[in-house]
Formats: sequence, structure tokens, C-alpha cells
Amino acid sequence: MGRIGIEAVSRHYPARKRADFRQVLLHENHCDTSTENCAEEPQSEHARSGSSFDWRDTNWSDCHRRVRSLQVRIVKAWQEGKRRKVKTLQRMLVRSLSGKALAVRRVTENQGKRTPGVDGETWSTPEAKSRAVLSLKRRGYQPRPLRRVYIPKSNGKMRPLGIPTMKDRAVQALYLFALDPVAEITADGNSFGFRPKRSAADALAKCFINLARSDSPQWVLEGDIKGCFDNISHDWLLAHIPMERAILRKWLKAGLIDQQAFRPTEAGTPQGGIISPVLANMTLDGLEAEIRKHFRQPDKVHVIRYADDFIVTGCSKELLENEIKPLLIEFLEVRGLELSPEKTSITHIDEGFDFLGWNMRKYDGKLLIKPSRKSVRTFLGKLRKLVKDGRALTQSVLIDQLNPLIRGWANYHRCSVAGQTFSKMGHAIWRMLWQWATRRHRNKPKRWIYERYFTEIGSRKWLFAAREQGTGGKSKWVRLVQITDTPIRRHVKVKAEANPYDQKWEAYFEARQQGATEEEFPAWLVRLWHRQKGRCPVCFQQITTETGWNAHHLVWKVLGGSDRIDNLVLLHPDCHRQIHSRRTTVANRVLTPSAFEGLEPDAGRLASPVVRPAKAGAFSGRQSRQGKSQKPCSLDGREEGNQ
Repeated sequence: MGRIGIEAVSRHYPARKRADFRQVLLHENHCDTSTENCAEEPQSEHARSGSSFDWRDTNWSDCHRRVRSLQVRIVKAWQEGKRRKVKTLQRMLVRSLSGKALAVRRVTENQGKRTPGVDGETWSTPEAKSRAVLSLKRRGYQPRPLRRVYIPKSNGKMRPLGIPTMKDRAVQALYLFALDPVAEITADGNSFGFRPKRSAADALAKCFINLARSDSPQWVLEGDIKGCFDNISHDWLLAHIPMERAILRKWLKAGLIDQQAFRPTEAGTPQGGIISPVLANMTLDGLEAEIRKHFRQPDKVHVIRYADDFIVTGCSKELLENEIKPLLIEFLEVRGLELSPEKTSITHIDEGFDFLGWNMRKYDGKLLIKPSRKSVRTFLGKLRKLVKDGRALTQSVLIDQLNPLIRGWANYHRCSVAGQTFSKMGHAIWRMLWQWATRRHRNKPKRWIYERYFTEIGSRKWLFAAREQGTGGKSKWVRLVQITDTPIRRHVKVKAEANPYDQKWEAYFEARQQGATEEEFPAWLVRLWHRQKGRCPVCFQQITTETGWNAHHLVWKVLGGSDRIDNLVLLHPDCHRQIHSRRTTVANRVLTPSAFEGLEPDAGRLASPVVRPAKAGAFSGRQSRQGKSQKPCSLDGREEGNQ
């Protein structure tokens, strides 16, 4: 049957008699997605019949290309004021097999893929995913109630979540593909939460721009919306969200199961749904324009929002209290929302305020943005609990559990003035680990404990590290990430009008991604990333810190392959697992001799990597002559989780 899972699999057109075969193939393979006249490719016979779909043979690069093409056309049609055409393109996207396949892939390859809904189902096998793609139909679709779960909040209260079933998540992801381009066009320029290519670091940079100068506003209103997700008006959503109302109404009125009892939902969109953050963002969009409509530049009014947390600056406390706050209350009331009294306050910049885990305060006229005390206290408490509960863990296992937490927290705060905070936290972490080690060996002298759990590298001492057995009988060092090694880098704010679905901004976002990659990746990874033009050779999508990556050996180590850079290729983690499960190889068209041990590299002969299906019981090139079965292998400590 060949590759299936995309619309253009079928090479004949039943509705077009005597069609020129060459012209049909040319149209399929070279359709320019940037032009408005690019017609949507007809669906294949299996797509129309809905009888078969093979998850393993899906051409993901074609799926991404087709969905991206429709999203670009949606943006262009909206900018031209063609609302009916927008609806037509959205309908085409949600009915396309490419969109359905990507929707199923999204919900089965994220962190919640093992969390079931009320039906207890998870799609963990290729067969189940294939059936799921074919089951995504509008006709007869009825969402199941949500499964209510509770997670703790930082203030000790419990946050309610609504977990949809896998099918409902996939349908939401499918409609999100069509809604997100419109949401980006209509979004506020200074809204940074739950938006592609934007982050909390952009909100921090915007705060610095608006508050750092000597003539900047001195008063800040800290706003927080009470139960934002749970209280949004259904009537407002149905009247203003540009998507199919029948489907949206079914999601909003699906109800939930709480402690084995059914409860109807009269308001709100559930936290836990894939499309819920976009719906909440679109509900609050327009706040910035509403405030700007009533106030002029001398008032120094600026709005910076991240999801349902926002700040509004002003030249005086009276302006914020008597004019802006009533305007906010009126704006939110129409949408069924209200401000949280305990979290909404007006503060002078010299006193400082907390926003998104940072404390922003002026010291003698100089603005400093540091990690907040609450954020530091919460993070250290989490580490202490992990170390205390890990009394019986081996040193290497404890390091594996601590490293992602330390690295993630440090990377989040590295765009702020965090050098002194990192130094203090490094000492606090050392004290935790020293107590952990001495508790395990109460009768041993301190010198023995130091030599057992700590090591020296160069001039650095007291490095918490352990040796563990690697592949091939070789041992490797596993050491704790030093939080003080995280460099402080200032973040460049994204342009407010930039839209990742608009083609005129594509070069801008590619340049930002390249700069971020060169800063965050080590040199050998940057070299690989540039060689592949920043894309995965399996799905041809960008490799970023958000998507993650694995380093794959072109010639497997068990077959004599080395760790040299020209024997490595970067893949997405899911693409990497797919390569191993399908027993296929990712190889260079011209493989350099240095891919094997003991030979010098020949970088001039490198070519673009391509995916080759492996023959049964054999592998291409040198691998097939070895006659050995392929097994997962690792990089010996280059990157955790690599194979």
C-alpha cells in the first residue's frame, strides 16, 4: 500500500476522468503553500472510505505541510476580511486526515498521554492510534463528561482539573489547529501566556521596558482573576469564539464526574482541556485595547498579561483605584469574571511586587528583577522533600531526579538578576546533600564521606557525583547540575505584532530560534543542529528546547559505530522511539569512514540525513554485512535519555 495517513496517497482521481497523471503528481508534490490559489489536495480513496489507516506508515512531514498550509491561508483570509473563507478553510482543516493524524499524535505524545478520562482508555499502541484517527468524525460526535481531579496550589488550596477522554482531547486538538491562527491575529500585543513562540521571559522583558526608566510609571495594579477557567460565561464564548458553535456547546455542556457523581457545567471551560487555555486567552483579549481607548500617553498606562495574571501601570494611585479598576471590573463582568480581592492590590514600584515568580522593585531609582522569596522558598522545599524521601536511593538515582528540577528552575530565572540567588541556593542544596550523605553513614568520618560522594574536577571541589556502569563495560560520571553554572542572559522580547502563522514573520522567528539554540546548546550540538538546518530528518519539523531532542547513532555502537559527531544525528524523542520500534535506520546518503572507531572524520562528504526502511533481518550498508540485530544504544552521558 506504501505510505498512507495523508490525503495525497491515492495517485488517481475518480472524479477527474482522463486527468494528466504527471500534472496531478506535480500539483501534489510542488504545490506552493504561500499562494492563495493553492488548492487543497483531494483525499485518497482510503481517506474517503475511512476503512483503513496505518499509523506506522504515516508521512508526518506531509501532514505538517498540509496543516501548516491551511493555517497560513486562514491567517491571510482573516487579514483580508474574508470571514466566510476563514470558516471554509477551518472546515477543511478539521475534516482533513492530516489534521486528524496530528491531533492524535499530539495527545498521545505529550505528558498526559497516560492519564485516562472517565472511560479509562489510553491510546498506547499503533493500532489504537490508527483506529483513533478514523474515529474523529463530526457526525454523531458526543463528548463524554470530564473526570474531576484536584492538585495542590502554592497557597495550600486545591486546584480543580477536568480531564477529558482521549477522544475528546484529540477532537479539541483538531479544532485548535483551526482556531489558533485566528487567536494569534486577535490577541493582545502584550499577552504572553499560552501562546506559541512566547514565554514568561517576554513578559519580564516588557516589564523592564515599561518600568526601568526614570520617567516610567511608579504605581502598579496587580490583578488576578478569581477562578478564571471555572467562571467564564458560556453565552459569551458561544457568541464570540470563531469556531463551530455546535461542537463548542457540546464541550461546554458536557458536565463532569466528581466522586462518582455527575455534575452539570453551567459556566467555565475546564482546566485540563487542550483548547481551554486558548479559549481563556480569547476571552481576555481586548482588555489592552479597552484601556488604551480611555487613557492617553501622559497617564503612562500599560497592560502586561500572562494568562489570567496581569499588571496595569499608572502615573498615580488614584488613577488606578478610581478609573482603571472600575473599568477592569466592568470588562470582566460581561464575561462572567471578577477580580480576586485577596490577590488584587496597588503597589508603588519602590516597595516592589511579585509577578510570575519574580520580584520587581526599584532600589535608589534602579529597577532590579530577582527571583521572588516565595519562589525560592517553594523550590527549596520541593528539593528538601525529594532528598528526604530519597534516603534509600542510590546516589546516581538521586542525581537523576534532582537534575531536571534544578536545571528547569535555573533556566526559568536566568533572564533575571539571579546571580546572588543562585549562589545562595547552591549552598543550600549542598547542605541538603551533605546531610543526606552523613545520615547514611553515621559512624564514618567526614573525610570518608567526602571521598565517597564528592569529587574534584580541576580547581572545583565538592562536586556531588557518582560513577555508574555505561554501555560496553565503560564507566561514566553522573554529577549534579551546579545551579551557579547557569549563565545570566538577558532575554530579547518578541515583537508584539509578530504572528508565527503569518509567513512574513517566518524569517524573524527562525532567526530568534537560531539565536536561542546557539545560546542553550553546547558546541557539538550546535554543529549538528546547523548541519540539519535545525530540523528533524524524520518529520522535518524544527528541533527546539521545547520539543526536546535525542542524539541518534547513524551506525549503531553495537555494530562498530562511534561517538564522533559525523556519526550522530539529532531527532525528536518521539521520532527517535519510532525509528527504533519500526527497525528503520536514519543514515547519511554518503556515510563517512569516521563513523567507525579509530578513523579520522571526513566532514566534507557529509550529506543530508534521510530515513531508510530496514530490510527484514538486515540493515543497510555496513550494518547488513554484520548480520546483527539492532539494539538501542546510548551516548555514554552526552544527554540523559539518549539512545
